[in-house]
Amino acid sequence: MALPALLLPLLAVLVRAATPPEPAPGSVPADPPLPAQPPDALFAAGAEAYTRGDWPAVVLQMERALRARAAVRSRLVRCRLRCANATAGPAEGAEPQAEPVLRDLLFFRGLLRRAACLRSCGPPAPSRYRLGEELDREFSKRSPYNYLQVAYFKMNRPAQAAAAAHTFFMANPGHQEMRQNLEYYQAMAGIREEDFTDLEAKPHLSEFRLGVRFYTEEQPTAAILHLEKALEEYFVADAECRALCEGPYDYEGYNYLEYNADLFQAITDHYMQVLSCKQGCVTELASQPGREKPLEDFLPSHFNYLQFAYYNNGNYEKAIECTKTYLLFFPNDEVMNQNLAYYTAVLGENLAGPIQPREEIQAYHQRSLMEKELLFFSYDVFGIPFVDPDSWTPEEVIPKRLREKQKVERETAARISEEIGNLMKEIETLVEEKAKESADMSKFIREGGPLVYEGASVTMNSKTLNGSQRVVVDGVLSAEECRELQRLTNAAASAGDGYRGKTSPHTPSETFYGVTVLKALKLGQEGKVPLQSAYLYYNVTEKVRHMMESYFRLEVPLHFSYSHLVCRTAIDEKQEGRSDNSHEVHVDNCILNAEALVCVKEPPAYTFRDYSAILYLNGDFEGGAFYFTELDAKTETAEIQPQCGRAVGFSSGSENPHGVKAVTKGQRCAIALWFTLDPRHSERERVQADDLVKMLFSTEEGDLLRETEPEQEPPAAVAVGKDEL
Repeated sequence: MALPALLLPLLAVLVRAATPPEPAPGSVPADPPLPAQPPDALFAAGAEAYTRGDWPAVVLQMERALRARAAVRSRLVRCRLRCANATAGPAEGAEPQAEPVLRDLLFFRGLLRRAACLRSCGPPAPSRYRLGEELDREFSKRSPYNYLQVAYFKMNRPAQAAAAAHTFFMANPGHQEMRQNLEYYQAMAGIREEDFTDLEAKPHLSEFRLGVRFYTEEQPTAAILHLEKALEEYFVADAECRALCEGPYDYEGYNYLEYNADLFQAITDHYMQVLSCKQGCVTELASQPGREKPLEDFLPSHFNYLQFAYYNNGNYEKAIECTKTYLLFFPNDEVMNQNLAYYTAVLGENLAGPIQPREEIQAYHQRSLMEKELLFFSYDVFGIPFVDPDSWTPEEVIPKRLREKQKVERETAARISEEIGNLMKEIETLVEEKAKESADMSKFIREGGPLVYEGASVTMNSKTLNGSQRVVVDGVLSAEECRELQRLTNAAASAGDGYRGKTSPHTPSETFYGVTVLKALKLGQEGKVPLQSAYLYYNVTEKVRHMMESYFRLEVPLHFSYSHLVCRTAIDEKQEGRSDNSHEVHVDNCILNAEALVCVKEPPAYTFRDYSAILYLNGDFEGGAFYFTELDAKTETAEIQPQCGRAVGFSSGSENPHGVKAVTKGQRCAIALWFTLDPRHSERERVQADDLVKMLFSTEEGDLLRETEPEQEPPAAVAVGKDEL
């Protein structure tokens, strides 16, 4: 039987559709080779090496896993971009007025050619290189760098460890153990500021931050250079982000076996999901690691900075171009319209008039508006949700019915939110009042346990100190012990140990030097300070810890969070007219806002600290009194004068704001101690100090002290979790 004449060209069309198109030479760089092993297998091998302590293998496998994931991602992006470019434009042989019977076939021919291209450039076994959701989250959280920083540290490569720790912390700023690790690295000799680099930094964000920095420093030429580079990198990242959206359909709660949409509904569902993802690239590209909110109006803001930078550089043509580009997004911006009028007046209407917004931004703006129209239409008609990431979207893009619906929803949500907020405030007030009454009574009842050390006695308790969870203990040290520890501080400081390089971290009117327990023990081991003095320091901190546990009747042990022996010395020539404190009023585990009378318990505060103590070594100086206040940081509730062997202990929360008054003459020395009830936040240095004490004092102390050339301590190998040093 002969085929109808109309179907003959259709068969030719479909045969041609089976052949993938050849990309234009040099249009998209060649795909990078696929790694020999997929990233999930390499990550698993690195994690397994970690459990057996094979640190070189951890570094090898985790670095390979990172490179493999980057290679797979890059290959996928390049493949999709190349196929999009190769199949762009009208379908081959299409006519403006094609017959209705051909229109669908011509449309699907384009889809078939695109699919064939993608199939030819993808990996031969796609599932082998596809990451599961859980592992993809691990990479997104930068977990490989958590393993790497420990492995590098164990291999005595601190610079690489610092970089890996910083990279992980940038995406996980609430990770307290990593914060402690970074503080440890910052205190290490030989670590430079540039070692703390983000190995996963996004180029467009890095360039933007540099541009803004030079802009604020009034260096317009440098600002222009980096902001223009930021725009270039932005569109590279945008193309990659959009390409990655073209993945498989996410059934989002549907049972795919029960999903029974017809052809065009299924196409609509999938395409709207892809389009919504592409619009979401606006948020993705404006998001900074570890920050909850993206940068607002990120792309338009480039042109806000650029128009003024070009103006300061005397380039009015570019200033007008950038101003008009910004006005594409915000046409009614009053300040920008005033700027445009001024630039036009200076340059002249005949030269300013023909200048147009940047072509690539016009195309971006037009594409984005069309995508929004489709997404809002599908939201209105099919109920497919869409959250617009932009604040500049014109109101007319949103269907009227949807605008009215959203207005009602916003008003209802605002009213409910206000009612809930008012109710919560009332509940919080009642709960706080009851909790305060209960807590105050509980604390007065619980504190007052034995001090467990002979010679120590309570001289002031919470009642006499006008607060809660406060105590002053005298007789903790003898006069000779105080002198010995004071000599230790001065000797350690002269041996080069400062306070992370800052000699005046709290006030320019005093110098501030300190030494940690571990540092003192190491200096003692090296013969630079008396080893017995370092051992005394170690034992005294243990003594204070046990006294705090016993006096406050704690049911679980305290762990050292941080401890150091410090001396504050008045700078004589800077005392005249001085009005500041030695240490301003603060709270040890939250951020004090004295004006609002609140203390916010969130990073960068050390939220895990539960108890604090200060043990004084001397009182032969002027000023330097320790004092407690109310939350306003002004109303003083108690003052304690330092003296040898006197310890002040207190809970670290908002019930105990405290400060140190100015040391106006002489030197004030004390051991400052912070404790936590959570063993996960125990001080890493303390674990190493415990190990060093066991090693140093396991033999006869006399033999150790007679050694003239003690062995150097090898890098401590501490059995800890992957997020610890």
